[in-house]
Amino acid sequence: MATPQRRNSRLSIALERTGQWVFSQKIPIDIVVEVGEANFALHKFMLVAKSNYIRKLIMESTEQDLTRINLSDIPGGPEMFEKAAKFCYGVNFEITIQNVAALRCAAEYLQMTDLYSDNNLAGRTEDFLGQVALSSLSGAIVALKSCEDLLPLSEDLKIVQRCLDVISVKACNEANFPSRSPPNWWTEELTILGIEFVGKIICAMKKRGAKALTLARALITYTERNLQDLVRDHSSNGTKSSDFDDSDIRSHQRKLIQSIVSLMPSEIGAFPINFLCCLLRSAIFLQASNSCKNELEKRISVILERVMVGDLLVLSFTYDGERLFDLESVKRIISGFVEKEKTMAVFIGGDFKDNFSPAMQKVTKTVDAYLGEIASYVEFSISKFIGISILVPKGARKVDDDLYRAIDIYLKAHPNLDEIEREKVCSVMDPLKLSYEGRLHASQNKRLPVQVALHALCYDQLKLRSGIDERSTPEAGVGNTRDHLRKDVSLIKENEALRLELMKMKLLMSDMQKNNNNQGASSKRGPWKKPTFFSSLSKTLGKLNPFRNGSKDTSHIDESVEVGNTTPRRRRFSIS
Repeated sequence: MATPQRRNSRLSIALERTGQWVFSQKIPIDIVVEVGEANFALHKFMLVAKSNYIRKLIMESTEQDLTRINLSDIPGGPEMFEKAAKFCYGVNFEITIQNVAALRCAAEYLQMTDLYSDNNLAGRTEDFLGQVALSSLSGAIVALKSCEDLLPLSEDLKIVQRCLDVISVKACNEANFPSRSPPNWWTEELTILGIEFVGKIICAMKKRGAKALTLARALITYTERNLQDLVRDHSSNGTKSSDFDDSDIRSHQRKLIQSIVSLMPSEIGAFPINFLCCLLRSAIFLQASNSCKNELEKRISVILERVMVGDLLVLSFTYDGERLFDLESVKRIISGFVEKEKTMAVFIGGDFKDNFSPAMQKVTKTVDAYLGEIASYVEFSISKFIGISILVPKGARKVDDDLYRAIDIYLKAHPNLDEIEREKVCSVMDPLKLSYEGRLHASQNKRLPVQVALHALCYDQLKLRSGIDERSTPEAGVGNTRDHLRKDVSLIKENEALRLELMKMKLLMSDMQKNNNNQGASSKRGPWKKPTFFSSLSKTLGKLNPFRNGSKDTSHIDESVEVGNTTPRRRRFSIS
């Protein structure tokens, strides 16, 4: 865009040249034409010969001798009026691709048509448009760019539509049969246009059968060129938020990104996921509309199996990379993907709880790795950590090593958590699903709650008892070990419940026997006592004692309280 100083310099040169035409005629001037801040001293008869509009102004004027007229509304301003005046005086000037649309609009404004005068300016510019400007893709794009400042007259004259038609046809041809290298050169050419014209080109190409990938390439190139500071900053360390304090710039960028999203083709996978993540972060930063952000989140969730950890990190940090940004978008994206997987499982007649697709397993692994990357940030709360980790089904994790790594990093970065808080963090992990190396590390990890470490240690003890070495036979051993573990855990739970009931019954019988003894002493009955119902029940329970052949450690049960005549054998597991 020309600066005011350069524009004034060109204007003064133009006025000087105009004066030279006039003085060369040696005829006194009789009219001054005002165009903005510029004044042109000219001759009425030279202007009237070519311009029907100026003729009408002079003829219809109430002044007897009109000496000054104002044409500030002329398209193209003083520069285009100068060329029109030159044409009236027969002075040669150059018509170019850059100025032909403006000259055509100025000729229409001044009514310099062939109906008024043969070989007039309107006819000359029309010939140039058809034969030169619209003969190539680049020329049509440049001509269309010049129409942005000529609306709505350039649309009324069909200049815009003719440019759009040529661009859409030639762009489709270039996409299918490139005429030069690189093949996508034409997408760079489109970046000089405003988003309104780009939208019309995209729609026209879509009607002509352009592929979704072709339209996507054009939109990606346009976005990276016009939102370069926002979209191309993938490293999260280049752009400071203070660079965008100008509200006018941010408002323009917000409208631009919303328009780009609205133009995206509906085909799944047309855009790479890293581009979508960068675009979503820009939309969040610019406070774009909810519909814009929701559309981007939906597109990302549909192809989330393609995501890398770095792509999710792009969404999570501010542009300076110093703090967490917006984790809610990440949560909605993951939730959307899980819902899609559930729908697909129902559609194919499978069970989502038991059978997980490779895509679901890949996303789960990526989410766990992502948690490990952001776990070290102090502002990452427990609720947010748990909220993200439980979004994916637990069954989708074959091994919990990646999740354990994220938990360990989180506990290390948040050393002030109490026991209950650490247990909450660890509640998302199943210690029994750790690998041998993971369990070995967890059993010695002082940052973990004691209960979690004991679970990992107990698992290995049970596996040792079953005689299976996971390290030597990892594939065959895991299934058998889990079967043994399930049986042992089930038996332990049953024994524990029976032990509690037995303890309660022992206490009750002890109280009853004391009461009976006291009553016997007071009534002075004989030494022989008839068996009571509770003594018989005690003997019966002793025979049914589940710990007779059980595997639960009962050494801590108080042996001073007898139950019948049968004493259960005690067994224990050694975990030393």
